[in-house]
Amino acid sequence: MASYVDLLWNPEDASHLARKDRAAGRYRAYVPDELGEELPRIGSEAQQAAEDALTILARADERIGARGGYLNHLLIRSESISSSWIEGNRVTPKKLAIAELLQQGTRVALDVVANVRATEDAIAALADRDRRVTTTDLEHLQHVIEPTLVEGLRTEQNWVGGTGWSPLRAAFVPPPEGEVPRLIEDLARFVTATEGNPIVRAAIAHAQFETIHPFIDGNGRTGRALIHTVLRRTDALRNTLIPISTVFAGDTDSYIAGLTAFRDEPSRVDEWIIGFARAAELAAGNAARLSDDLAALDGVVYDDLLRQRAQRGVSPVKPRSDSVVLRILGGLSTDPVLTIETVTSRHGVSAGAAHRALVELADAGVLGRSRDHKGKLVCWTADRHLALVGLTERSNRVGGGDTDHRKPRVGPPAPVVDQVGTLRPAEGD
Repeated sequence: MASYVDLLWNPEDASHLARKDRAAGRYRAYVPDELGEELPRIGSEAQQAAEDALTILARADERIGARGGYLNHLLIRSESISSSWIEGNRVTPKKLAIAELLQQGTRVALDVVANVRATEDAIAALADRDRRVTTTDLEHLQHVIEPTLVEGLRTEQNWVGGTGWSPLRAAFVPPPEGEVPRLIEDLARFVTATEGNPIVRAAIAHAQFETIHPFIDGNGRTGRALIHTVLRRTDALRNTLIPISTVFAGDTDSYIAGLTAFRDEPSRVDEWIIGFARAAELAAGNAARLSDDLAALDGVVYDDLLRQRAQRGVSPVKPRSDSVVLRILGGLSTDPVLTIETVTSRHGVSAGAAHRALVELADAGVLGRSRDHKGKLVCWTADRHLALVGLTERSNRVGGGDTDHRKPRVGPPAPVVDQVGTLRPAEGD
């Protein structure tokens, strides 16, 4: 049974701590019950919420379809951007995309890029439902997300929140380090199993992981990746990754309240599952909307190109189907930042052909020119595509709503509409 244990806090080296944090005292750490493999029995309202959310996820996944291959990267980017803003690091979709391509930029942007790639690789590795998930797998998942940390479970007490560097004033204290190996081994078995409603399994796996808090750092990002892992292993999602945690990031009070309900004695697990299901529905709706908006935008920029060619008297107005310019257009959602070198490499064309196509698209207003602090042209950017990702991120941050009427407390700046009514990233992005 889940229980609290009373422990003594007496820091060995307190010279660097504030006076209140140097004080010894007793605190209570929460030790959750083991999960086993089967899902718990839940009430009819929670069960219905989970079934409804599962249906909406499946519809969004089918609607996105083959577009999910490239949309995944945008959505994982969005989730990492959300994480960075929570941690006080102001990364925008455009800055992140440029840093990813050029491998240069702020340390924060490069760290987020590395996190995106590691998260994608780790989820792919654990998504095979025939593979048994182990403690080592969860340790590796955390390590690829936080590579600067020593791999392995924590060997000391940690805590969450509070007003100082002490568990005595923490908002929540996870189980003592001696309990962690047993609890993580049990969680790995639970994640391995695939029976029952995937929404319920993902919700419980995430809450249990955050309750155990098995690592010194990186628990938040690893716990978010675990949601994707469970939904993929259970075939709830086949084409895309739905960033449910970005909705939680927009309503941290509800998120914390849900985890608190999960940890209550007895556990109010139904409340947590209902909240998780709602977040899943909102995130799925935003992902499907982004996919539709990107498809519509592809048509708009194609028309812009034809209009520009007609005005310049280019013949034929419609480029050949195998032309470099159309190949670039077809991949702007996947590759919203381009250089002559990347176009040359990806499409097997000469540098001259790549340059002519990029200039033509820039002149048509399809691409923007990005320069460094010295005014040197460094890349071309699909600003309208990046602006749509920014809008999706902001919408998730307010719980999946319209940011015209409700603005996120923190998050990327709102895109702007230029003089001809075109959506662009905010100035300075």
